[in-house]
Amino acid sequence: MMKRLYDWIMALAGSDRAPAALFGVSFVESSFFPIPPDVMLVPMVIAQRAKAWWYATLATIGSVIGGAFGYAIGFFAFESVGQPILEFYGKADSFGEFTQWFNEWGVWILIAKGWTPFPYKVLTITAGVTHMPFFEFMLASVITRAMRFFLVAGLLYYFGEPIRDFIEKRLTLVTTVFLVVLVSGFVAVRYLF
Repeated sequence: MMKRLYDWIMALAGSDRAPAALFGVSFVESSFFPIPPDVMLVPMVIAQRAKAWWYATLATIGSVIGGAFGYAIGFFAFESVGQPILEFYGKADSFGEFTQWFNEWGVWILIAKGWTPFPYKVLTITAGVTHMPFFEFMLASVITRAMRFFLVAGLLYYFGEPIRDFIEKRLTLVTTVFLVVLVSGFVAVRYLF
């Protein structure tokens, strides 16, 4: 079953619809969606290594624009939209303390945490709630998201074929590690925020 799923994802990653899907996933992940764009970016770069930089650019642009939407949620609709999102991630209770910390170190928090598995939407909503200057927010978003997606694309570009062989030979292990990293991101949000 995993092999069929992998083959389907690789076929989708090589299709004409893949760039639009990557952009869309990158956009929604930065404001409310729980699945990171790496789910699309990694197989797309593995399927078409020559387009690695284009895919990283699409993911970055989608994520930054989605981050602006997350900022707007925090700025204009925190009570009705942002609060339920934070409750979903288990961060509503500790949000007040985090906003004080964010007010002091906002740009550096965005840059430091924005390229980790930490859910970026929590950061974008917090930036809006704390009324972080929008230009600083956008600049930090471009830096951190580009660092993240270009690092992933670069590693896959330079080590692509061995990575693809590794994934195809150890598909269950790779899937398990990915799920552990994803769940660790949610656990980190719950207990380290």
